Amino acid sequence: MALHGVTVRQFSTKKFLISFLFVLFIAGGIIWPTQFIDMISFVFYGLVTIAPIVIPGIVLTAWIISSGADSHIAKAFEGRPARSIFLASLIGALTPVCGVTVLPLMAGLLAAGVPLAPIMAFWLSSPVTDPAMLATTAATLGLSFAIGKTLAAFCLGLYGGTVTSIFAKTSWSHKALRDNALLKGMTKTACENPATFDAFIWNTSERRGAFKQQFLATTRLILICLIPAFAAEFALNSVLTPGSLAPYVGKDQFWAIPAAVFVGAPAYIDGFAALPLARSLIENGMSNGAAMAFLVSGGVVSIWGAMAIAPVLKIKPFLLYLILAVTGSLAVGYTFEWLV
Repeated sequence: MALHGVTVRQFSTKKFLISFLFVLFIAGGIIWPTQFIDMISFVFYGLVTIAPIVIPGIVLTAWIISSGADSHIAKAFEGRPARSIFLASLIGALTPVCGVTVLPLMAGLLAAGVPLAPIMAFWLSSPVTDPAMLATTAATLGLSFAIGKTLAAFCLGLYGGTVTSIFAKTSWSHKALRDNALLKGMTKTACENPATFDAFIWNTSERRGAFKQQFLATTRLILICLIPAFAAEFALNSVLTPGSLAPYVGKDQFWAIPAAVFVGAPAYIDGFAALPLARSLIENGMSNGAAMAFLVSGGVVSIWGAMAIAPVLKIKPFLLYLILAVTGSLAVGYTFEWLV
């Protein structure tokens, strides 16, 4: 199962890329054995350091899924526009949403006549963070980045939903879905037979099994992303000297934040993997605002995020999504730079 709006096919591509990096990792160990041992120690220490903070986030993620809380997201899209946008942004920023279900859910709601504005709010806020990502961000980059990223996801949803509501009377806003075979299969199952909510997941074997499955899946996802990422951080720190990036993406460079969005985000692979790399970039001179812009924009305007949205939305709402994601990420980067 993939998190943060990534489809099954995209996650398979991710696994291929990670496998390729693993092969390079082993090859490097054969060629440079001393550096390889130092890298293993660095990766192990990194995992041990973040474990006490990350594990509670994984537990919360598994509970949300196994309790059935995630199936009630659709209720946030009902009611008055302002209320629905607010709730959609809040839920998108705080809950883990499986990439396998987010597209059918959103497509089904749009097909059922739910306005595009709350859908856009959720679509922009949901890929940025969740409980496991919040914990991992706090452990890797500090509490200010973790809180800032969560608030950024919420504000990005509010911004996107509010701007989209301006176009509520346009024809493309009312008919935002593409007419293709993919959506016909997706919308048939979206929002049908929603799972009941039960906070006491240990009362039934089915929910206990779902909790175990989600816990292991999230743990596995984090490990296969973080291990290569910590290795890359070690390699990056070995090559770069402290402050070497300051002349290019440092605090005094006005193009630092736009560069992080327009150059870094398209190459963004995974939210968990990006955290150690962002830490290394900061240590080597990248400004905090540029790092935050990279982390936020990566989830919503990366190749993975765009591929998840493109098959669903028509060209005008899709372009609106990209414009909102880019401008919102820039605003987040500048605001975080100013505050922190």
